[in-house]
Amino acid sequence: MPEHAHKVFADSRGSNLYQHDVDYKTKHVSVLLPECSSAPSHLDSVLNNFSSFYLIRKLPVYELLDRHFLETAVYHGAVFGLSYRTRIDEDTCVALMPNGHLTLSLDKDSFEILGFEGKPSRFKHRTATRFVVSVDLTDSSMAPGRRSYLRLLTGLKSRLQLQTDFLLSHHPGGGASLQPLLSRCDWSQHRPEVNCSVLTDLSCPAPRSCDPHNLLMGYDIIAAVSFLSSFVCPEPNTIHRHALSVSVSGMLLPHDIHRLLQELRRYVEQPRLASWVSMTVRGFADSPVSWSNHEHGFLRGGENFYTLMMFHDHTYQLHLATGAHDVCPP
Repeated sequence: MPEHAHKVFADSRGSNLYQHDVDYKTKHVSVLLPECSSAPSHLDSVLNNFSSFYLIRKLPVYELLDRHFLETAVYHGAVFGLSYRTRIDEDTCVALMPNGHLTLSLDKDSFEILGFEGKPSRFKHRTATRFVVSVDLTDSSMAPGRRSYLRLLTGLKSRLQLQTDFLLSHHPGGGASLQPLLSRCDWSQHRPEVNCSVLTDLSCPAPRSCDPHNLLMGYDIIAAVSFLSSFVCPEPNTIHRHALSVSVSGMLLPHDIHRLLQELRRYVEQPRLASWVSMTVRGFADSPVSWSNHEHGFLRGGENFYTLMMFHDHTYQLHLATGAHDVCPP
């Protein structure tokens, strides 16, 4: 398992679990329900009703500065965007966050061609080979027509002419704000993919007894049961006759993760069921930003995820993990 930085919050009764979400850049959420062979209908409904998202092919990045798009979507905090199938250590990567921040991770040549203010990547070698341009599109200096706005627009439209496949989504009710942009692009709409499997005779780390590293390694092993693995479950562990593993993959939005979290809370409170459930949320490995909008890097696997263990007595354990090329989670 790659080296991680960990923080653990155990046996807390606070109501602010949601604040630890991996921002909006969620690629995958998985749920493990011990001693369960099929999801209850109310939980199944949540899992199968995650918000859809769009894939725009060869989006000219300057389109994200379109005045109408800014006024109807960005300024209202309605949109989430991320370049698709770009590698943070090699390619140009783009992220548009719901707080209105646009982030470009560029190689040195692209940065110099763009001609806009930025800073060297914190994960550089002896010489700066990558640069990060981060712009608050809601700031008055970036209002359409202002000098900074025109400089960035000119750089993206006339000099760098950056295009990328782009994932785009929106808060519920904000779809209409995307239509003018989509009408100028080649796009397709997608729903997150849901996969379920029933596991038998499953060895699980004992949540209240394992140290954080062993616990996370144990649940990485469980997530990898579909292929041959030489890892063994750490001690102490327990054997479950069967367990339901459910995963949802795609560009997942925070409000959907929150709805799932609330449903899992209600599920685990039922006395006849197992005493715990787990939820693991993983961010995109190649997103240019991660925890608390800090720069994200890629050393071995681009890890940025958390595992939340919820117990019948209303306590929880929250395990946050990130790779070596990242700021520690909050």
